[in-house]
Amino acid sequence: MNIEIIPLALKKMKLRKIPVEWVKETVESPDQIVSGYMGRRVFQRIYHKEAMEMLLRVICDEIDNKKVVITAYLTSQIDRYWREEK
Repeated sequence: MNIEIIPLALKKMKLRKIPVEWVKETVESPDQIVSGYMGRRVFQRIYHKEAMEMLLRVICDEIDNKKVVITAYLTSQIDRYWREEK
């Protein structure tokens, strides 16, 4: 899978202490994919960090056969973002 991370996303990931490997793993093998704003897709995966369950959300544009990472962030508010299957 072709994944590109824009420079601003890399900068924010570094500030948020999110490993590049986690972002790539989340895009390649997400626990869940939900719709985002402006047709973007949000790839979600649960990780354990400092004895807490955290949700990594990776927001991507899909251009041709490439997933372009716009931003990524960790949140403890899993229930807020997780979508149950219907």
